[in-house]
Amino acid sequence: MIAIKEIVGAFLVLFAIIDITGSIPIFLSLKHSGNKFHPLYAALLSLGLFVVFFYLGDAALRLFGVDIQSFAVAGSIVLFIMAFEMILGVEIFKTEAGDGGSTVVPIAFPLIAGPGALTTIISLRAEYADINILIALLLNIVLDYLVLRYIDKLERILGGTLITILRKFFGVILLAIGIKLITTNLGSMIQNLNVN
Repeated sequence: MIAIKEIVGAFLVLFAIIDITGSIPIFLSLKHSGNKFHPLYAALLSLGLFVVFFYLGDAALRLFGVDIQSFAVAGSIVLFIMAFEMILGVEIFKTEAGDGGSTVVPIAFPLIAGPGALTTIISLRAEYADINILIALLLNIVLDYLVLRYIDKLERILGGTLITILRKFFGVILLAIGIKLITTNLGSMIQNLNVN
């Protein structure tokens, strides 16, 4: 049953985890380093990842012989590399052939549909009805698309100097998130190995 309160609650949780506004400097950094991306494809790919995880969760990863901790570590390594790019002003993710080299990695995963967001959407099922979570997810994806679609206008509004400052600042934040994800999930992986 559709409930506005549940939709708002789930939307806010997903919005905070995805943090599309905090990713604006990262998208701009990718754009300036020559990495092109398709906003609609990135949004649809992210939505697809979320829906798969929402219904299949761990089973989807087990299909590929991967556990959730390994998946989270893989995503955090990508974040870790991107953070170094932003902080040091170097290019590690080389521009790929074609128009949408950055659409899948790192935009769809791990920036929008990251390990934290994917696991969060599964945990939301304990609190909210499925339909309300899916509506909240769709609203978040529409917002993500709009940010990606109008990234050039956002750049003009923010200005070059502010963007440079934000890029360095969010680079450090991204580095901290990457380190936290790696240490947390590596710890869980080691514990699981010890148990087995």
